[in-house]
Amino acid sequence: MKPFIHDDFLLQGDAARELYHRHAQAEPIYDYHCHLPQALIAADHQFADLAEIWLGGDHYKWRAMRANGVPERFCTGEATPREKFDAWCATVPHTLGNPLYHWSHLELMRYFGIDEIINPASADRIWQLANEKLATMRVHDILRDNQVAVICTTDDPAESLDDHARIAALGIKTRVYPTFRPDKALGVNTPAAFNAWLEKLGGSAKQRIATFDDLLGALKKRHDDFHAAGGRLSDHGLETALAEPCTHAEAVAIFAAARVGRAASPEEWAKYGSYLMLQFGRWDAAKGWTKQLHLGALRNNNTRLLKSLGADTGFDSIGDFPQARSLGRYLDALDTTGELPRTVLYNLNPADNYVFATMAGNYQDGSVAGKVQFGSGWWFLDQKEAMEWQMNALANLGLLSRFVGMLTDSRSFLSYTRHEYFRRVLCNLLGAQIERGELPADLGHVGGMVKNICFANARDFFRLELDPQFSAHS
Repeated sequence: MKPFIHDDFLLQGDAARELYHRHAQAEPIYDYHCHLPQALIAADHQFADLAEIWLGGDHYKWRAMRANGVPERFCTGEATPREKFDAWCATVPHTLGNPLYHWSHLELMRYFGIDEIINPASADRIWQLANEKLATMRVHDILRDNQVAVICTTDDPAESLDDHARIAALGIKTRVYPTFRPDKALGVNTPAAFNAWLEKLGGSAKQRIATFDDLLGALKKRHDDFHAAGGRLSDHGLETALAEPCTHAEAVAIFAAARVGRAASPEEWAKYGSYLMLQFGRWDAAKGWTKQLHLGALRNNNTRLLKSLGADTGFDSIGDFPQARSLGRYLDALDTTGELPRTVLYNLNPADNYVFATMAGNYQDGSVAGKVQFGSGWWFLDQKEAMEWQMNALANLGLLSRFVGMLTDSRSFLSYTRHEYFRRVLCNLLGAQIERGELPADLGHVGGMVKNICFANARDFFRLELDPQFSAHS
């Protein structure tokens, strides 16, 4: 009997297998959006045990464990690492049909060479063998062994870029760049947190922030700092795009009210945020950056656990927001003045696939192939079925051949197997179309498209400086 994770995992026909093994498998990884802690890269961190590297910060696994009746102390609480690991091993058999079942077994095989079905009976062997391997494995080893050409972390402009400077000085082949994520600049609806953040931003920008124009100056200074550090991407996590008319005077007044503790109304927040988002878009365009818009998450639904555990602990869901009109207005406002940067659009609600794919097509202007991208399946949609939905929508309504491919969007150094998972899904999708006669049986031509989607399209689109090993890759 074949092992569960075998060479042809997810590959259902000869064409799919050839596309993957000959064209996709060996491509480097271009991880242009993730949430890895850059301090661990700077320190070339060595993980203490499998629980730290496998379960720390992984709200996907925490959600599954809670759904399986596991108490919080084994997810984010005070249980020992081994107790948390055992709780996860007891949960995995119940995740059949969930992508976590695939991902977890892929991670065990690719990083640790462990061909075991994860369950309580195998927990001791997995714990022992994986921890023995971890004793010889550091973060830089993981990046090298997975051929990671680029990592773009997600960085608040109020945070220091010192770790990025330390990484750049190390001379490792993986290039690590910051991504400008100024979401907290929109926080006029929560004045206490907003004002505390402004103090931190002022320290990073080395200037006092008393007025709205001071804020713009500090943000622009940090945008420049990110550029100097090699960053060429920005990112924004919003429920919908913001495109409400707002004058400078209105933004000044809303900011001033927040500074003295008066929370902006929803209407004021949308106007103020719209003003800032136009500024951010213009700065990105002027520097040749790429803007990423992550739209549609309904965050922090569980108030009780938000208060006790904080944000990003697994209590977010897909939101059901109208997207088309506001997104079109935002892109159009920048395009009208010739200031629309390269842009990647990510939706979290699969009902919006065709909306986003057609919206991307509205703003292709011939200046660059795929200037506005319909981004890969994100968060709850980064699994086989939803990846296929996204790629089919893009193929039907745009150019799949210009797609910039997958990313990890992860806090875990074990998530590079998500690129393998995506590549297998991509090759199986196209291979099945070849077998059905919907695509020509020209595996050289289709395979060339596969190679581009896996690496070259992202390399050429984002234009980040790479180690010569990867910049010369063809």
